[in-house]
Amino acid sequence: MATRVTGILGKKVGMTQLFDSKGDVRPVTVLQAGPCVITQHKSAVKDGYEAAQIGLVELMKQSKLTKPAQGHLAKNNLPPVKFMREVPLETDGDGADGSPVKVGDRVLVEIFDGEKFVDIVGVSKGKGFQGVVKRHHFGGGPKSHGSMFQITGSIGSSAFPSRVFKGMRMSGHMGHERVTVRNLRVLGVDKDENLLVVEGSVPGPQGGYIVITKAKKPPRERRGFAGAATVDPLKAAKRAAKKA
Repeated sequence: MATRVTGILGKKVGMTQLFDSKGDVRPVTVLQAGPCVITQHKSAVKDGYEAAQIGLVELMKQSKLTKPAQGHLAKNNLPPVKFMREVPLETDGDGADGSPVKVGDRVLVEIFDGEKFVDIVGVSKGKGFQGVVKRHHFGGGPKSHGSMFQITGSIGSSAFPSRVFKGMRMSGHMGHERVTVRNLRVLGVDKDENLLVVEGSVPGPQGGYIVITKAKKPPRERRGFAGAATVDPLKAAKRAAKKA
């Protein structure tokens, strides 16, 4: 049985729009997916789980890496990689013989051939210190003259319990958090330029690092939806009335 990597590392290039066969516009995000190299193989015997550590191959100086990272990559004569993450592995169930994952193997965007949906993990844009109106979408107070509009308001009782409950929505740091977006539809794969086109938005700024994996729980296809097999209740009721 062959073992394959189910994810790849990349960068967010930017957003654009495409037109489908019906003429409808679709907002899409262009991603640079790879090329990557396997830097370490985590085995169940040694590490307790199966995974592959991969790194995004970029043009960078080796001196930009830390000493531990340089030693980690020098064990197998790997190129300098700055962004490294672990991705799960999958095993084919068709019984075909295949080589296991090896350190130094390349991971390219072609692993998403035939895939309809992907999951993407990124770091959202940092907004700094923000108030409750922008951070939690509070409605604010009256906008008439003499009133304070974007104020927090009361945050607790003074007599009982004489404290502020945990989880109270208040002003604070907004953004720069790990965000996972699931089931983004794949609209195109460019093997020559290592590009992946997905429908919808991806967390993070342009040039931000992302982790792209195969969809963990892809949505089920809706059979007969908006097709010939779909029953219109209004037409069905009129046909039943004529027969009666």
